[in-house]
Amino acid sequence: MTPTTKAVPKRLWQEIAQEAQEYRDASISRLDPDTSRLPKILPRNVFGVLRQYLSQTEIELTEKPPEELLTLLASGTVTTTAVTTAFLRRASLAQKLTNCITELLPERSLARAEFLDDYLIQNKKPLGPLHGLPISVKEHIGMKDLGLNAGYVAWWGRVAEEDARVLQILWHAGAVFHARTTEPQTLMHLETDSNLYGVTVNPYNRDLSAGGSSGGEGALIGCRGSCLGIGTDIGGSIRSPAANNGLYGLKPTGFRIPTDGWSSTMPGADPITTVIGPLSTSLEGVKLFMQTVLDAKSWLQEPALVPLAWDSSFHISPDKPLKIGVLWHDDVVKPHPPITRALRSVVSRLGNVPNVTIVDWKPHLHDEAWAIISSLYYPDGGDEDAAAMAASGEPWRPLTEWIIKENPCVKKLSMQEFFYWQEEREAYRQEYAKTWNQTASGQNPETGELEGVVDVILCPVGPGVAPRHNTAKYWGYTSQWNLLDYPALVFPVSKVDAEVDIVEKGHKPMTDIDKDNWKLYDPETFSGLPISLQLVGRRFEDEKIIAILEYIKQQIGVPFVEFP
Repeated sequence: MTPTTKAVPKRLWQEIAQEAQEYRDASISRLDPDTSRLPKILPRNVFGVLRQYLSQTEIELTEKPPEELLTLLASGTVTTTAVTTAFLRRASLAQKLTNCITELLPERSLARAEFLDDYLIQNKKPLGPLHGLPISVKEHIGMKDLGLNAGYVAWWGRVAEEDARVLQILWHAGAVFHARTTEPQTLMHLETDSNLYGVTVNPYNRDLSAGGSSGGEGALIGCRGSCLGIGTDIGGSIRSPAANNGLYGLKPTGFRIPTDGWSSTMPGADPITTVIGPLSTSLEGVKLFMQTVLDAKSWLQEPALVPLAWDSSFHISPDKPLKIGVLWHDDVVKPHPPITRALRSVVSRLGNVPNVTIVDWKPHLHDEAWAIISSLYYPDGGDEDAAAMAASGEPWRPLTEWIIKENPCVKKLSMQEFFYWQEEREAYRQEYAKTWNQTASGQNPETGELEGVVDVILCPVGPGVAPRHNTAKYWGYTSQWNLLDYPALVFPVSKVDAEVDIVEKGHKPMTDIDKDNWKLYDPETFSGLPISLQLVGRRFEDEKIIAILEYIKQQIGVPFVEFP
């Protein structure tokens, strides 16, 4: 689906950015939250401020997980109008505190809420499995008649002709879309900053990053201005914000969730598959999204999708062996102390679960994986992105410079070179499959099927917790799984404790990148931030990794602290 384009007169990029921000602010001003008393100097942690300007009912509604809200909505215990209004008000506050919104949708969402309330009264049943649930959406996922700029100043004024397919599915399931969220310039940062909207910050510490590129979703859901949101991921863009904000986030296997209707440069180029996926305050929210979307059988309209329905029967039981491989580090960068502590805590508790076996996972050439994937991100050498920025004269943001200009792997590829790197990608995938198969403890003598293979990898989401702005320059713990097209699920574990997570004495860097990463660590700076980990499965094992995390949560009670 190609968005229509409105004529935009040539003018300064700053004027266009101001227009974008005024448009956003006007959408928020149509609500009536009393934010005039917000302190001029905001605290680093914003949660106390958030709760000061909401009623007790609004606090209770917005801090419930999606599965609880859906039960209340389906029974008529609460109205969709009340829930939507509460989330709109909290989202407006989240914007003022973290800069996470591109547009609030009060008229659309409240009209939808009124329709759903009437439907429930008249039909004595909910419209669908997501009846009345407010859902937030990353801006570059198209919504009919609304802007579709994907973080480029020059694209301000583009308008989507119809809703993206994934939104059509959620709409028919009863969802309410109440907010659209920020993304970075080029969509290729593990942080969120653009010349249109500025920097999106972390609600746990405004001096630090919310992550990216779905950082608007991360900050908004982290603030509980939404309980379920939609992001995209090509190198960590769902998982980084989920981890930084203490949320659940899934990068699905490619070609399961429909992608028709989003906006980006190089449409149709997919040497590395970009996916749409959920971020949520609960694991059940992730599961609800996946099941609802896959039950729609979108492969009948979008033929590139794999015709694989959601398997709701998958579960882990105590009498079924579960083998978990632990990736402590990737032989390139050793994670900061809080990440290692979280891994040890989870592994220690899992060691007491009778059916769980823990083994160390041996990383296979993860440095080479980055060379392959970063060579395939920009087969045109970044020309189309550069042209999109040049069209408005907007300056390159620091992390845009880093991923394109400072990345030695980014080159304009000839057809032969492009084929070479795709062949390297496939060869590496085969090598990693072999590495996984070698974890088998045996082989069935009759069928030849491997037995005792690792079921899932437990690993870091990044080299540290939420970073300082413009420092998220190591993607290896997330982009690795994009290259392999493995599903990866992020979950919160704990929070940084400055007295416990002290600087490791005598750390010997494995690489120059490792040395640079460890210079970034300071316990006091990161104190109180969420610590998250990641489960990774093999291709099309999305249901399996969700089921395994459900079992882990039941057995060891993760997360070990309360969020937010």
